[in-house]
Amino acid sequence: MSSAQRIETNFNNNWNFILEDNPSFSKENVDDTNWKNLNVPHDWSFEKGVRKGGDQGQGGGYHDGGIGWYRKYFNIKKESLSKITYINFDGVYMNSEVWINGNYIAKRPYGYISFRYDISKYLKEGKNTIAVRVDNALEPSARWYHPCGIYAPVKLIEVNKTHIQPNSIFIKTPSINKNKAQVVVDAAINGEIRKLKYEVKLFSPEGKELTNNCEKLENTNPSYQFEIENPQLWSPESPTLYKAVTQILDGKKVIDEIETTFGFKTVKWETKTGFWLNGENVKLKGVCEHWEGGPVGGAWTKPLLRWKLQSLKDMGINVIRPSHNPTPPMFYDICDEIGLLVMDEIFDGWHKKAPQDYGKQAFDEWWQRDVTEWITRDRNHPSIFVWSLGNETHSPIGPELVEFGKKLDPTRLFTSGAGNPEDMDITGVNGGSETKSFIESKTFDKPFISTEAPHTWQTRGYYRTQTWWRDNELPGTYELPNLTEKEIFFYEGINPKNWRNRKQSFNSSYDNATVRVSARKYWEVMRDNPWHSGHFRWTGFDYYGEAGLVHGGLPFNLFMGGALDVAGFKKDLFYFYQSQWTKEPMIHMLPSWTHPRMKKGTVIPVWVYSNADEVELFLNGKSLGKDKPGTVWNEMQCEWLVPYAEGKLEAVAYINGKEVKRTSFSTSKQASKLKTSIEKLNTEDSFTTSYIITSESLDENDNLYPYGENKVYYNIQGDVKKISMENGNPIDPTSRTKSDFRALFFGKTRLFLREQPNAKTASIITGSILGDKALYTSNKITIEAKQFAVLGKLKTSDLEILYTINGENPETNGKVYKDAFEIQDKTTVKSIVKQDGKIVLKMEETFGKNQGLFWGDEHSKDMWIGRGVNISAEEGILKGSAVASREARRFKGSGFVDFKGKEGSVEFYQENDGEEGDYSMRFRYMHNNEGALHPMKLYLNDEYVRTLEFKPTGGWEKEWKFVPAILRLKAGANSIRLETSGESGPYIDELFID
Repeated sequence: MSSAQRIETNFNNNWNFILEDNPSFSKENVDDTNWKNLNVPHDWSFEKGVRKGGDQGQGGGYHDGGIGWYRKYFNIKKESLSKITYINFDGVYMNSEVWINGNYIAKRPYGYISFRYDISKYLKEGKNTIAVRVDNALEPSARWYHPCGIYAPVKLIEVNKTHIQPNSIFIKTPSINKNKAQVVVDAAINGEIRKLKYEVKLFSPEGKELTNNCEKLENTNPSYQFEIENPQLWSPESPTLYKAVTQILDGKKVIDEIETTFGFKTVKWETKTGFWLNGENVKLKGVCEHWEGGPVGGAWTKPLLRWKLQSLKDMGINVIRPSHNPTPPMFYDICDEIGLLVMDEIFDGWHKKAPQDYGKQAFDEWWQRDVTEWITRDRNHPSIFVWSLGNETHSPIGPELVEFGKKLDPTRLFTSGAGNPEDMDITGVNGGSETKSFIESKTFDKPFISTEAPHTWQTRGYYRTQTWWRDNELPGTYELPNLTEKEIFFYEGINPKNWRNRKQSFNSSYDNATVRVSARKYWEVMRDNPWHSGHFRWTGFDYYGEAGLVHGGLPFNLFMGGALDVAGFKKDLFYFYQSQWTKEPMIHMLPSWTHPRMKKGTVIPVWVYSNADEVELFLNGKSLGKDKPGTVWNEMQCEWLVPYAEGKLEAVAYINGKEVKRTSFSTSKQASKLKTSIEKLNTEDSFTTSYIITSESLDENDNLYPYGENKVYYNIQGDVKKISMENGNPIDPTSRTKSDFRALFFGKTRLFLREQPNAKTASIITGSILGDKALYTSNKITIEAKQFAVLGKLKTSDLEILYTINGENPETNGKVYKDAFEIQDKTTVKSIVKQDGKIVLKMEETFGKNQGLFWGDEHSKDMWIGRGVNISAEEGILKGSAVASREARRFKGSGFVDFKGKEGSVEFYQENDGEEGDYSMRFRYMHNNEGALHPMKLYLNDEYVRTLEFKPTGGWEKEWKFVPAILRLKAGANSIRLETSGESGPYIDELFID
């Protein structure tokens, strides 16, 4: 028997990839020299980017699916052939199949689960081949953006034939008190155990060996029990980790060894008093977070993931709900280390929710294997305090899921996000818990948690003083009054005349854009009701997808529910939570003090979030008085109504009468230079260093210009790879991966880089043509280009800038740039940047009255007053002869559905994140077939409701009318389908939900 213990090999690098499908790709020998060479994690959907008509639909932010193949070559030594070798995947989305040297191994449908295969018998000495097919042909397969491909780490694990079974170690702490804690370590052994010993050692957080036990292996399921004196408890404030080392010994030789971190904590749930951790009554202050939330799609490296989770922790959260699926293991490792409790969730639905999701494709056959992998893999993490089995789903299978889970882990309780609450230990409620009627009338017979609340939206840098309700004001909600009698801000991302529906507005950063409740009110509610354990706000970061749900569809391609935008820039709401949930003195003021089109003297609500005793506000050095942060929801911000006058607005925070923090804004002129900063995220485990390059638009006095929207161009040199460019703009169509530029969005944008293996040097050149896009504040233009060292020493050489303003090519007719220059309306400035005689940047920017943000007036949105939610038919799922068309007039959105005189169907998607209820609906249609009723069958969630008749409207060109219906929408995802019934169908334009 060999004495070498397990060897784990990083298997992330040097894969070959192709986005095609051919059965021959599984063979041992294939010419893949022309395939793309890459390192995982990899997400081909994110790399391809947004496409009108993208396979994933609005739910997936109009990204694509498809089928891709990965191939990799690796060497095996002769002595390894007598061992057991596993290939371990932390996450492949989805329907992955694996071949070794042309031999088929297995398939794993679920895209959000880890898995491994014993590939020993297929290996040979020398060169070996692994091929992985990933099948996302059936879309949409989730209700939000999902990655495509090998999006998480891969490793090769070599062990002796006798070894500790994967996921078999289970560390329990059945008894914990101040002086003593009990630890039970269970395991399972694969292989021959005669003459072998099994040893377990426990180590303190400082690395000191505390105790051990070593006995002869009598069976393949050893269980040892220990006592630890004066245990240090794990909590979000003090995430103390212990370590267990389990070993199989042949004499004194270690033939297998696994290190497992664990922690001590006590958890108790009470119906009347909520959640208790380590004997203390604790409010769960959390966020929901899609794995894909943030700037890189699904392809997170560990350094970037740590940055993301630490950003959320810095806001003051103590808990996170990975929605609605397990994540790769490194997520839980980081939560263990930085102190974040985790509600670990396994499924969105138990049956179909998205048209082609796991619930439809594989749940019935695979759920037991996936739940087993999930719980046995994750159960030793001290961060995980409760299991969640599903989200907004209901089925008779609920009790079976709970029973099955408890056999795998009897030490934790089970809940769900509004799924089979009657069968769960903890009642989880999604958006329905946000209403006044729910909070003030609900009684529970078991502990309660808001699994999704509150739902509020903010667009970073955008403000409105009038309250905005997603679905118009709903009955039973808390009051959310306007901040001023009339609106005072009149800019938009899109001219309201070009909106497809009323949802296509940006959302105000005053915490007054919502479904039912403000963030401030809901914090008050959960804080002041003892039975309310806490909440997971929807969401931490903005995320790609669900673009039609709140924002009305293209050009919107992401969801703006986060406290941080998709670039990781903090929104104003981030600082509200920080003011309530953290102790380090902080201060944050909103809005900016640059309002070039605002009439002087207009009264602006100025808010300051702070955890200090009081705050004093100054305008141009004159005190406007002090205010104290209150405990009532609408007094949690300090507030002043300030007549607008240009200058410096400054807020000073005091504790015990002494200044602790101050912040200020000065009115900015047009953007004339870039501020570039570089944040380094250090290498970790098998992952190389990452970098976040932030660019901000400044005026000549170094003030942030908050409306900056000029493009920032990048030339990347050396041993780094671009992961993404992101600015947080929900309507920016620029490729995040293929383009060489990204525009500033409200003055900021970012570039995300990852070092290549064995990187030595790297730098970037940034360039921009800067000025007010609309030429309103100034017609003066500045061009800037600079080089920055990212890694290693920068070999400097001068940059030369050439430009034209008359449409000519700057390469041939360019003028050398020396100083700022003036231009006229509708001018396109073209520029090149040269380094050592070579062109490194080609830049272009158009300026004029109709460029950039839309600037309107108080009547710009009048046409949308009182209108409900409308869903475009052409954006639905079209089957049969149904096609999107524009061959008519007066249609809404980008077109309508034409059945071409044949049979077909159109399916709408509507998410109801409240409780089940009746909704009034109208289908907008048109036809002129006299005497024809064009009957269409109406289905709700695949169940037949009734047949609707569509009378002639008087025209086929522009005479649209409505057919009404009342449907009872369930909580969560709903599909509404119209299907022809023998007489083809009329033109179908939109579904209105009133």
